[in-house]
Amino acid sequence: MNSFPSQGERSQVLDTLRDPRADAREAASTLTPDTRSDFVLVVPALDEAPMVPELIGELKRAWAEYRLEGEVLVVDDGSTDGTADLVEREAAGWSSLRVLRHRVNAGKTSALLTAANETDRTWVILFDADLQHLPDEIPRFLAKLQDGWDIVTGRKIGAYDKRAVSSIYNRLSQWIFRVPISDLNSMKAFRRQILEDLHLRRDWHRFFVVLAQSRGWSVTEIDIPLYPRRAGVSKYRGPLRILIGLLDLMSVWFLLVFSRKPLLFFGVTGAAMVVAGILVGLVALWLRFVEQSGFRPLLTLVSLLEVVGFLLFGFGLVAEMIAQLRAEVDTLRHRPPTRPGGS
Repeated sequence: MNSFPSQGERSQVLDTLRDPRADAREAASTLTPDTRSDFVLVVPALDEAPMVPELIGELKRAWAEYRLEGEVLVVDDGSTDGTADLVEREAAGWSSLRVLRHRVNAGKTSALLTAANETDRTWVILFDADLQHLPDEIPRFLAKLQDGWDIVTGRKIGAYDKRAVSSIYNRLSQWIFRVPISDLNSMKAFRRQILEDLHLRRDWHRFFVVLAQSRGWSVTEIDIPLYPRRAGVSKYRGPLRILIGLLDLMSVWFLLVFSRKPLLFFGVTGAAMVVAGILVGLVALWLRFVEQSGFRPLLTLVSLLEVVGFLLFGFGLVAEMIAQLRAEVDTLRHRPPTRPGGS
């Protein structure tokens, strides 16, 4: 059965896009044999049993239609609805697909890292199990990678419920991190080697592009249609997800801006508080000895500013030593290997 989106669903996609299959066939015609095979499609799945039959059907169709030979790794992220077993039944006899299992829900980032550790392919494509993007996009991503880009991200085109929140989040990220793309949390493809260069914490897949660009990897994006979810429910909903995303954004910002120069933050802040304490102290002395109208709470404020200021400055010095150790470890990790006795 052909489960390609209906004409009604396609109408939700902007008219500026051509038919995805026509674009896919054009891109596939440019792929070399190495590119067709040297990639892995990573599909994190959490309680996606209702989607599994269509997902596997669409993947098989795309592999056959575009003559793809890459590996497919479906990572069952602690599902309780039998997702992994159903995937194995639907994909029985298809040697390109393997199922990896997490005993508990560990998140999309952990699913990505689990899959990357299980393959030796050069390219990784991160693909959602909900089929809001289609496997027909895969040749287009591979063609861009083949052109020499390290990372290719998708810019969602079409209507979706979280567009307002997503737009604010993406605009904030662009403003703070100066990334040359407009959609951080979408389908993406990249060199597997990049994951060896980064440390990703839980839910930091959405900052993968930001962290990779800070290490010098090249980034570009392409427009990809977004279709309505066909079955099941979204796993990223509710105000708590928004709060977590904003807190993570602040954490990544602090990591990139101040992790190598922590004294820049703690030292400057501490010094400012010490200076403010001195100024407040001078005001207190003026009131006490000139105006003869001492104001005791000012003395308490002076003590608070001085103590907190010196604590922050001292904390900054300790953080500098930690940053130095981290820099030395990074240098050892990324030092190119040498041959004994060679020059």
